[in-house]
Amino acid sequence: MHNTHGGSVRLLDVGGMEPPQPMQHILEALDTLGSDERLRVLIDRDPIPLYQVLRRYGFAHRTTPQGARYEVLIWQVPDGGGA
Repeated sequence: MHNTHGGSVRLLDVGGMEPPQPMQHILEALDTLGSDERLRVLIDRDPIPLYQVLRRYGFAHRTTPQGARYEVLIWQVPDGGGA
């Protein structure tokens, strides 16, 4: 059984875009992400610079390689909670 914590998952496919477009699209989506939502990003490369930005703004992530692509699941860390 897979638990999504009751929230919805929003899909954002930034495959085929040249930097900095993927980062711009991801940050725009995070601006409107609800506390009970998760953002599922499909991207062509491991977005290493993104991880520091996510930590700084209180988001956690899980990255899963999928062949030549990566799936990055991003969610807000509750206030006072650890990563």
